[in-house]
Amino acid sequence: MTTAAHRARPGFVWAAPAVLYFAALGILPVGGVVYLSFTRWNGLGDPQWIGTANWSALAGDPEIGGSIGRTVLLTVVSWLLQTPLALLIGVWAAGPQRNRAVLSTLFFLPLLLSSAAIALMFVSLLDPNFGLAADFGRYLGAPDGNFLGDPDKALYVIASVIAWQFVPFHTLLYQSATRQIPASLYEAAAIDGATGVRQFFAITLPQLRNTIVASSVLMLVGSLTYFEMILLTTKGGPGTSTRVLPLHMYLKGFDGFEMGYASALAVLLVLVGTLLSVVVVRLTGYHRMASDREGA
Repeated sequence: MTTAAHRARPGFVWAAPAVLYFAALGILPVGGVVYLSFTRWNGLGDPQWIGTANWSALAGDPEIGGSIGRTVLLTVVSWLLQTPLALLIGVWAAGPQRNRAVLSTLFFLPLLLSSAAIALMFVSLLDPNFGLAADFGRYLGAPDGNFLGDPDKALYVIASVIAWQFVPFHTLLYQSATRQIPASLYEAAAIDGATGVRQFFAITLPQLRNTIVASSVLMLVGSLTYFEMILLTTKGGPGTSTRVLPLHMYLKGFDGFEMGYASALAVLLVLVGTLLSVVVVRLTGYHRMASDREGA
């Protein structure tokens, strides 16, 4: 009797807690930021409604173009660095190799550290005076070891540090997905004489298609929130060579006390992130959620 009543209960009742949680912690804060984007506010007192003045100011901001360009560059470099590494390590970690569990644990350690701790650690390691960069910089194209002080290298160095932190997360996605691939596919391929490399490209990679898309979406959206790592390592420098859009928003809001204009930048980031996610999902066909698993 109770089971039948539960089954008859409308679906929205079961979804209500999640919907309320999302509304309280997601929709309402975003709505507040949208409102602030139409105001002038220095963080104290009451916001003053100024209409679309903040949005009009975006077109005249000399840092917007460069910040967007550096954000796109950081996104592309991060994807090119993280995707191959996470994919290969994840596939390897899903196998039966000896000592795999111990090595996998070591690979996943960066995932347990905060961005602030990682940033401070790499600032010390990359210090041109007493860090490892002072000793090994000449082998990596920086004789003086000043990686973070070089406008041409700083953004790529930060992308490498970000990859070091987040590759373990995406590795977990690929490891889990790889373990869901039916063993019968590999057995059939082995009978046909396919080598390990051939099996990877003919079986593993196609079966991980949806996981690659999901991981890529997370990377794209995540790249629009990177600022604490840059803030603690270069503060947007040297010059403005690492001043990406999220950091520009932070500096405008908390250094320049232009909370209204910073809110407009925040809304712009939300719109860009949503657009990128929709484009990736639509272009890859991921929205159809077609199963790649045998018999599914």
